[in-house]
Formats: sequence, structure tokens, C-alpha cells
Amino acid sequence: MDAEANVTDEDLRRFVLDGLAEDEQRLAREELPLLDEAERQGRLRVLRTDDGQGLILVPGPAQAQGEREPVPFEEKARWLREEVEHTGDRDVLGLLATAYDTRHGWQEEWRPTPVGG
Repeated sequence: MDAEANVTDEDLRRFVLDGLAEDEQRLAREELPLLDEAERQGRLRVLRTDDGQGLILVPGPAQAQGEREPVPFEEKARWLREEVEHTGDRDVLGLLATAYDTRHGWQEEWRPTPVGG
């Protein structure tokens, strides 16, 4: 049995939740959370839905029409934690995990395959 077969969706979920918790600690120390850094680098984006009632996670440097301010980290973290705890979508988990690809425990097979790739 190879090492990749031992890495489960639950491992990926735990990795992302741990990353969010570490980001909250970074913010408390007035450091930039890795999630915000990933957004600045254009790897992913958390945007408000068109009706303004929710949030959506998208790959790449997407820009919402008319959006002026980024979603505050605390709001993103709350929403993402809820999503991570309840989603079975490995692509969503993988996309979010890429924000934490410099953390110990990162597995390259978690990286989503690019569209057309």
C-alpha cells in the first residue's frame, strides 16, 4: 500500500481546519493569515455572492462586480470552517488547502488539477 492511499479526505479536512486555526492565531499576533496571502497571490478568492447574503470560494484572482472591500478574515474563517466541516467535495477542500501548502503535512496530491490540465 502506498503512502498516497493512506491520505484520506478526513486528513485533508483536518489539515485545512488546522490551517484556519493557525491563521486565526496569526491574525491575533497581527500577522497576515496564509489564506489572505493566498488571495493576494491570486491562488484563490473568497467573494460575496451576488445577493450579498453569502460567500463563495473560487480559484484564481476572481473579482466580484462592484466589490470594493475584501471579505474580512474573521467572516471568511467562520464561513470556511462551516463549509469544510460539511462538504464532501474534495476539489473544494483541495483548493482551500493550497492556501496552506507551505505548512507541515501538506500533500501535493491534494492540489486540484487545473482546468484543462
